[in-house]
Amino acid sequence: SQYFAGSKTPPQLYNSSMRRFPHSALAAFLVLALVLSTVTPALAAVHKIGNDLYAYISENDASANSTFLVTPEGILVVDTGLNEREGRKLLAEIRKISPAPVRYIINTHYHPDHVGGNNIVGPGAIIISNEYPPSQQRAFTYSVDGTKISFPTRAGFQLGGHEIKVLFPGPAHTLHDALVYFPEEHAIATGDLFLNGSCPAMDEGDMENWIDALDEMLKMPVETFVPGHFEVGNKEQLRHFRDYLAALRDQVAQLFRSGASLEQMQKKLDMSMYKDLRQYPQYEATFTDNAAAYYHQLQQRK
Repeated sequence: SQYFAGSKTPPQLYNSSMRRFPHSALAAFLVLALVLSTVTPALAAVHKIGNDLYAYISENDASANSTFLVTPEGILVVDTGLNEREGRKLLAEIRKISPAPVRYIINTHYHPDHVGGNNIVGPGAIIISNEYPPSQQRAFTYSVDGTKISFPTRAGFQLGGHEIKVLFPGPAHTLHDALVYFPEEHAIATGDLFLNGSCPAMDEGDMENWIDALDEMLKMPVETFVPGHFEVGNKEQLRHFRDYLAALRDQVAQLFRSGASLEQMQKKLDMSMYKDLRQYPQYEATFTDNAAAYYHQLQQRK
């Protein structure tokens, strides 16, 4: 209960059928993701990252990674991929390890590349996620049939002798994000709060709170970070991603306070120290796109 005590707004849970998207960048992302998902790629990679805990690293950049915990009492899955096809690929890898039912699905946020495989991976599972759009200031889980079950905003529970903590940092990458922490395995599924070696695509979140959430993760006794996309990371890689966001924040804020226009700010931006990070213009995941997203956050506050 001590994690992310300084969150700016109380988190909520949401039924994945309620999602909608706040701006054109997400609409463009969805179209491109659906196109990319039809390409026949190499096989996904599955890594054992703890006792009964596995990271599924999608080979499809348009589809999210997953994390799954296999126990005699059932399976817990964090994020399920872009669509039914990606969900089937994930489920096939899970079935190579265990025939047990998927009892819980945790979605780190409401973007389609993280929730699209829910009904394939766990048609009878209880889904834990954030509500979007926000409706009431309280938390729920939803089963697939719509049954509403009360759930605390900082969730901790046991499954098959394993402790699982669902942490809600408040607005960060999106308006509502969740992290899934496995204390005994020293691992955490970060969703898109961390992308290993890449610029993120930014939603209507909160840059300062995002950096605060990364700072909190760096303090935790975690050795393995399963990012929303790309390879499993360590603390050094998480810190590099955090430092990129902090450098971006500092430059954009200074230029914004000086009265620079968006175009002027983007021209003056210097991210040469982070040129190793991949950039994806088609997803608005570049230095200038990230700077524009934060610039708009500052405009809205003003």
